[in-house]
Amino acid sequence: MEPALPSEIEIKLDLSDEPLERLLGSDLFGDPQEILQQSSTYFETDDRRLSQEGFSLRIRSTGASHVQTVKASGPAKSLFVRSEWETPIEGNEPVLDHTSPLISEFGPELEVEAAFTVFIERRVWNIELNGSRLEVVVDRGDVVSGNRRSPVQEIEVELKDGDPKDLFIFIRKIDAIAPFRFGIQSKSERGLALLDRQQFMFKAERLNLERSIKASAAFREIAASCFRQFRLNEEILLQRRNSEALHQARVALRRLRSAFSLFKPLLTGDEPSRLQGELRWLAGILGEARNLDVLLMKAKDSDLRAKLKDARNTAYGDAVEALESARARALMLDFNEWLQCDTDRAGGGGATSEDASASQFAAKALDKMRKKLKKHGSALAETDDEHRHQVRKDAKKLRYAAEFFGSLFDDKRGARRHRKFIAAMEELQDHLGALNDLATGPDVLEQHGLADHPARDSVVSHDDKNALIGMAQSSVDEVIDTKRFWR
Repeated sequence: MEPALPSEIEIKLDLSDEPLERLLGSDLFGDPQEILQQSSTYFETDDRRLSQEGFSLRIRSTGASHVQTVKASGPAKSLFVRSEWETPIEGNEPVLDHTSPLISEFGPELEVEAAFTVFIERRVWNIELNGSRLEVVVDRGDVVSGNRRSPVQEIEVELKDGDPKDLFIFIRKIDAIAPFRFGIQSKSERGLALLDRQQFMFKAERLNLERSIKASAAFREIAASCFRQFRLNEEILLQRRNSEALHQARVALRRLRSAFSLFKPLLTGDEPSRLQGELRWLAGILGEARNLDVLLMKAKDSDLRAKLKDARNTAYGDAVEALESARARALMLDFNEWLQCDTDRAGGGGATSEDASASQFAAKALDKMRKKLKKHGSALAETDDEHRHQVRKDAKKLRYAAEFFGSLFDDKRGARRHRKFIAAMEELQDHLGALNDLATGPDVLEQHGLADHPARDSVVSHDDKNALIGMAQSSVDEVIDTKRFWR
């Protein structure tokens, strides 16, 4: 058996110029122990195999010294826990031999080439707090690939030894001086983004849970993945108004709330409920803008479109204001501290009877949600809009859970069944979503004084409602008839 992989607990913070200058001018850090000029060249295969499998390979040069580092991360890892291997080397060409984890992962035929370089000034502080040892690093510089470049300005706070709560105590001291956002992109990801076309939204990344993982640990990885999806899309929203980024940011919050609900038996104490309430608040504000986006996609009348655009612009302004608010920043800080530190409340420390293997937990939960969908969705034509909306929520929770747990049942049969199950769920969600749009559209128009607009029927017509109900019923039946991938 190979030795355990070395790991680090590290929080990355993104700050703009003015807050960072204010922080560096304060007495929180003092004088840095080191100021270094560094260049780090990252290597990739021509088909991006390393990054696709969650690996990065770099050579960092500081003066005449060169250190090769392989990192394993990816969406299935905790946001702040990474495995890495460092090797001093001669020169600035990768050394890929039998000691490299890349060779054991990809084989001796692996070939890589330089993809981009990060040039930074690095300042380092070693800080002791309540008996814990922290390393604080401020990096400022640029990621460069050919004639493209992207600025880097971030703080990394790493717990070298001690209590993770002390790490967050220190981070809250930073926040009191210089408000920040949690960084979720590594320098490697920033560089790869330079090589690709600009992305305008990020869908949920596939989770790769180990089959032996405990349910509590699975929750941590799932919640971290949801947070990552949210932050990637939030970053786009703060720079430009993009309907797909807003939609995916809202999806990420819904997925996170579903994870809280799914793992409720493991989450003791009052904090999970409070956090869920705050997530509901933020998702609700994003939802106002999303509802107007949906109507705009249907509107053809120029006057109605103009009025809807005005309302949408206001809603997007409200969404950005909420994202930039102290309340939203406090939510993100509280959530991450709870997830990283409060092991009892996150189901990690006080092993309960519910904290079985994730596979057992998943099978039980999926059976329960499937049974609920079957019961509530048995006669959609005989129910009202409110009931069909509840069925829609049942379906979403089942879909998200199926995506969360898919990798736990990824043998040949399980993977095949999972693909069919997700396809059936997607079709069901499309039909239920269309029905929900018909049900909520009139309320959205009335909210913005457009209930009597001459062109209202173009966006809220119910002519196809019965047909949609029939298609939704067929989709419910298909989901129930589809073989369970978890059994």
